[in-house]
Amino acid sequence: MAYAQLETISKSIPYLLSFPSTHSWIDYDREADVLYINFEKPEPATDSELHEDDIIGRKQGEKIIGITVLNASQRA
Repeated sequence: MAYAQLETISKSIPYLLSFPSTHSWIDYDREADVLYINFEKPEPATDSELHEDDIIGRKQGEKIIGITVLNASQRA
């Protein structure tokens, strides 16, 4: 991995530490350009809400269990 990539990744550390859980699962579907971030082991949500910025918040009851980011590469 190139040093520039490591530097970019290291800049995300404060954001990762602010996640609501100490364990997270992150998957990126390059073909669909969708980023999945789960704060619980990946499982179906009981409710979801699409926000104006193409981010879907996924919940179980009142607890946020993850987010889905549409058009993820456009945010880089």
